[in-house]
Amino acid sequence: MADEAFDYIIIGSGSGGGVLAARLTEDRDRRVLLLEAGPADDDEMIKVPAGFSTLFKTRWDWNYETSPQKHLAGRRAHWPRMKGLGGCTSMNAMIYIRGNAADYDEWRDAYGATGWGHSDVLPYFIKSEANQQLVGPFHGTQGPLVVEDRRFTHELTEAFVESAVAGGMKRNDDFNGAEQEGAGVYQVTNRRGARWSVADAYIRPAMARPNLTVRTGALVSRILLEGNRATGVAYRSTADGLEHIVRAEAEVIVSAGAINSPQLLMLSGIGPGAHLREHGIDVVVDSPGVGQNLQDHPVAGTLIHTRNTTDLAEAISVGNLLRWKATRTGPLVSNVGEGGAFYTSRDDLTLPDIQIHVAPTGFYDNGMHEPVRRTVTIAPTLVNVQSRGSIRLRSADPTWHPEIDPAYFDDPADLDAMLGGYRRMLDLVWQGPMTRFLDEPWEPAMRHPTDDQIIDVVSRVGQTLYHPTSTCAMGTVEGSVVDPQLRVHGVEGLRVADASVMPRVTRGNTNAPTIMIGEKAADLIRGA
Repeated sequence: MADEAFDYIIIGSGSGGGVLAARLTEDRDRRVLLLEAGPADDDEMIKVPAGFSTLFKTRWDWNYETSPQKHLAGRRAHWPRMKGLGGCTSMNAMIYIRGNAADYDEWRDAYGATGWGHSDVLPYFIKSEANQQLVGPFHGTQGPLVVEDRRFTHELTEAFVESAVAGGMKRNDDFNGAEQEGAGVYQVTNRRGARWSVADAYIRPAMARPNLTVRTGALVSRILLEGNRATGVAYRSTADGLEHIVRAEAEVIVSAGAINSPQLLMLSGIGPGAHLREHGIDVVVDSPGVGQNLQDHPVAGTLIHTRNTTDLAEAISVGNLLRWKATRTGPLVSNVGEGGAFYTSRDDLTLPDIQIHVAPTGFYDNGMHEPVRRTVTIAPTLVNVQSRGSIRLRSADPTWHPEIDPAYFDDPADLDAMLGGYRRMLDLVWQGPMTRFLDEPWEPAMRHPTDDQIIDVVSRVGQTLYHPTSTCAMGTVEGSVVDPQLRVHGVEGLRVADASVMPRVTRGNTNAPTIMIGEKAADLIRGA
């Protein structure tokens, strides 16, 4: 395979890269190579919505860990990331949330991301979407990405929504419509009760085209540069253990995610100069922002034992699996994080900074622990994050995991917001209709906690909500890595198109926004 040539080489088959592969190959004259480090997505549990956490810490998981986190009791947080076709769309909780309209206007106005305001990006959300229930000016019905109301919702989730409404929140049946605030049940990227990933929606249909080549088991080790122009890539194949060189006659597009995209740029000589020299890497472009600006949504659930109801964990049975296979119905259609709310942690805020995720089971430590009593998890999530972390190299060897430091709660404003969000959540839960199902908190102090007790729980059970972003930030301000056309500053023929280009993380789950980035990137590349 030496000296093969394609017009475009796309690195990574997740929310950004998978979309790009499909859209660019709509022009039959464009030859596209899509490289994925992991295998094909051929495990049945990938398709079972309730089974997503069973993929964690398996061959499907990159098995990343953060550096010790000062404000998480010195713990290293596990960061599950899918290693396989479809990227994290093959392992996520499938919640379809776009973020707040103000997020995108902030990208444009505060970071110089011209063309990325909400009115600019809304058409791409609509273009991507095939919503099975919602229509109107905010939704698409003809796109590749199927979005539907989940076929199973546990009574505990509906009870939470009832309590939130009784506590003064409005019922919101469309978090992606005119307003984000309120409580409701999440829509999911499912198709008739099964996961509908980017591999399903975009990649497999495009593989029927002769101008798309997809290679799995292909770990890209570096981007090839001639002067300041990207000319191709080198990748290691698991099929033969050899390094292969492929040329790109138009562009190389990095869509490897918020961890791997900055890692690959740095391995290729694009990044903070002093840091690259520490690892013996020749500096091609001294770009201090590469790997900086890391943002993630931290979550810390409160677990409450329940009565007069069931636990989703009880549904994990052969009978329910057979039911799911036959009818795509039943409790295994649950995505675990079934519903929740968006609200402010303080009365003086105009935009939500807290998102609730409700799971009708005990979900903590990434779901690695089987509940021993029936439990519900109600998890405040900070979605307006002030802390900034980083991705840095540990080695010039591409097989080494980079150092991941999300710097959770390093900015005191984040902990203040989490405290306020926790208190409002507890008021909703313990004073509303949901109490008919509630017994006692898993942590007894969480019935009437002090601030110190809340902080203690956050430090012991706080974890990622799986939304790392912003490590190759887009814009024209100091520290940006790519311009508003997603072209890497200082390098020709090289773009980044994934969650790493967000200047600031959106308020909510990040899969839908990253798919939007892939859709818009395709038009930018095509000059539309």
